[in-house]
Amino acid sequence: MKDKERPLIDAVKEKVASAKEKGKSRIAKAKGDVAARKAANANTVTENRLELMVTIVNRSKAEYYADLIQSFDVNMQVMALASGTADAKMLAYFGLSDSDKTVIFSVIQENKIADAFASLEEKFATIKNGKGIAYTIPLTSVIGTLIFGFLSNNRMAVKQ
Repeated sequence: MKDKERPLIDAVKEKVASAKEKGKSRIAKAKGDVAARKAANANTVTENRLELMVTIVNRSKAEYYADLIQSFDVNMQVMALASGTADAKMLAYFGLSDSDKTVIFSVIQENKIADAFASLEEKFATIKNGKGIAYTIPLTSVIGTLIFGFLSNNRMAVKQ
């Protein structure tokens, strides 16, 4: 190789190395952007499913159970007055005094159901006249990200 060609080759090598560094930094930035998008999407509607929890309790204990259920990040509850189906003879036979009930409809996150059921089961067993029943129904869809954020008590859910 001639001495005249050496500086030219060195200049080309320098440009190639510079282009490689720029390419690496662009790739790193793109990976960072993907990671940032994934982090932002962690709070979207696909993270936690919602279920409708139906709890039937004696009317006199309804406020207590509504407060207990609310402690599991439940933002929306609706209480409806109800009446049991047993007649007076059956109530007397089982030693029950009243058939006035309250049905509590609560929207709860799927990952909080086990804790809520455990707490309710313990309260049903230990509170005088505190018997009840609870079950859930899965919600398949919710209209709007903001509504989902409210129902799931997720203040980080944003409209994307």
